[in-house]
Amino acid sequence: MSHTSEEMMAVAASRRLHDGTVCFVGIGLPSKAANLARATHAPGCVLIYESGTIGAKPLNLPLSIGDGELAETADAVVGVPEIFAYWLQAGRIDFGFLGAAQIDRHGNLNSTVIGDYDHPRVRLPGGGGAPEIAASCKETLVILKQSPRTFVERLDFRTSVGFGDGPGAREQLGLPGRGVTAVITDLGELEPDPETFELTLARVHPGVTADQAVAATGWPLRVRADLGESTPPSERELEALRALRTADEREPAG
Repeated sequence: MSHTSEEMMAVAASRRLHDGTVCFVGIGLPSKAANLARATHAPGCVLIYESGTIGAKPLNLPLSIGDGELAETADAVVGVPEIFAYWLQAGRIDFGFLGAAQIDRHGNLNSTVIGDYDHPRVRLPGGGGAPEIAASCKETLVILKQSPRTFVERLDFRTSVGFGDGPGAREQLGLPGRGVTAVITDLGELEPDPETFELTLARVHPGVTADQAVAATGWPLRVRADLGESTPPSERELEALRALRTADEREPAG
């Protein structure tokens, strides 16, 4: 079955989750990837949304973290302070899924402004829970499309810390999580170098070349000597993914 680049992103991200994984999920592609994992190879994956739902099992993809179906299908619903203080900051969440407007070579993220902070060209939604997720989840996964405007040499604003300015930065800041362990894009998969913590191209998606990924990056992207290729989505993965739609997408026209 043929697939789109966005479907490849969702499938590649979903494969990072294992059965029993506790995952802090955002709306959009992160939610699609996490629910795909639950529908295929990781039925025991525990999905937590920022609104306080634990173990949500939505039949439709949520439109927002406040979507009523999340609460209706959850194992428990708790207050937002408990989600952050008891679950997140205490290290009880395995994976956090994040997106952003910009990312730099050390996995730091910007979701605050484009341009000068006081006089921005674009005012973005802001950090929300992202800084805490990046700080405290055992691992952080980032999903975003790859372009020089998104993968930048220098962030306009550092909203969430990946590896700061390099080795030792997370320890100096007292951040308990491991940081960004993978960045899934429409071109491939990047992982931090174990020594420099600089994001490095580990795999390209089918039909994509390393040169394309390098050209879509605003810094000199390093490529692993043993560069791999992502396994194409299986028929089962694509069928499950295409069945995941929001409630309004399921409404008949008219």
